[in-house]
Amino acid sequence: MPPIASRQSAATTAPTVGGEAAAATTYDASTISTASPRATEATRTGCQRFNARDNGAMPAVSQALAEFANQHRPRPAPGIEVIATARYVITLQPDFPIPGPNSVSYVRCRPDEADEVILEAHAIIAPRHVPVMWVLDPETQPPDFPDRLAAHGVHPDPHAPRVDVMALPIDARIEAPPVGGLEIRDALADAATFRMADNVAAEAFMGTELGDDPELVASQERRRLNGLASGIRYHLLALIDGEPAGASGMNVFPPGGAIINGGAVRPKFRGRGVYRAMVVRRLEIARQAGVAGLAVWGAPTSAPILARLGFVTVGWRRFYLDTT
Repeated sequence: MPPIASRQSAATTAPTVGGEAAAATTYDASTISTASPRATEATRTGCQRFNARDNGAMPAVSQALAEFANQHRPRPAPGIEVIATARYVITLQPDFPIPGPNSVSYVRCRPDEADEVILEAHAIIAPRHVPVMWVLDPETQPPDFPDRLAAHGVHPDPHAPRVDVMALPIDARIEAPPVGGLEIRDALADAATFRMADNVAAEAFMGTELGDDPELVASQERRRLNGLASGIRYHLLALIDGEPAGASGMNVFPPGGAIINGGAVRPKFRGRGVYRAMVVRRLEIARQAGVAGLAVWGAPTSAPILARLGFVTVGWRRFYLDTT
């Protein structure tokens, strides 16, 4: 199997909507990742440190990386449709029919246009038969857009109504002790590995595996092949003594940054450092890709873990679940 970081960069990739799962318990560590840091050229801003267990060697987040984390917009890619207008951006992934990957974001309209925007988005989405997430950011216009959504039966996501936009500079050092029996594989390498990673994520996020329905298996294979075709999509499977334990993803956008998502660990393997190890591996891949750092949307359960690894909060998003 080729090394995970051997794939070459391409111009497009899947957008990332949604954050990392609460999938690990952090603890004091002693061994530091040995990947060679790459100098960050952008002007630095201040850095936060949360407590004595935090990453004390954490460099500051640059303004450029903070802007990447907050302003990066979805791009079309194999298997992904993006409808971008001056008033909103709709992202649709028919082979990933869950809210989050299917979303409406970057809403910018006049107050008298708000209802029209919601109805227009619904008209575009309805033929795809997928639930979507409305993703609102600090610059959403009009400011009362959440009230406009509520009037159409769209309310805050009950699981993660708000997430933190977080960033980690590429020259950060994360303590990562060895994890006994750990192996991290490229989940895009073959269909079986990809399906194992998908099942890990399903168990971690939904409490159940996905099964082997033929239509589902076919859609998984299309997603895997589309991920390979994008050129800069990475998907990892972590195993402990050969048993699937964790999964995670990342999209790289040189030179701006890399967006990590979908980090999840099965309940029986939590507390062993699997989640931390997957963050370290993705940071190593991002260094080889030549980006300025990592960005992530940290859910309430994962943001404290990410903060202890050195991620700094640079913004926020609010999620509104739309099944209408």
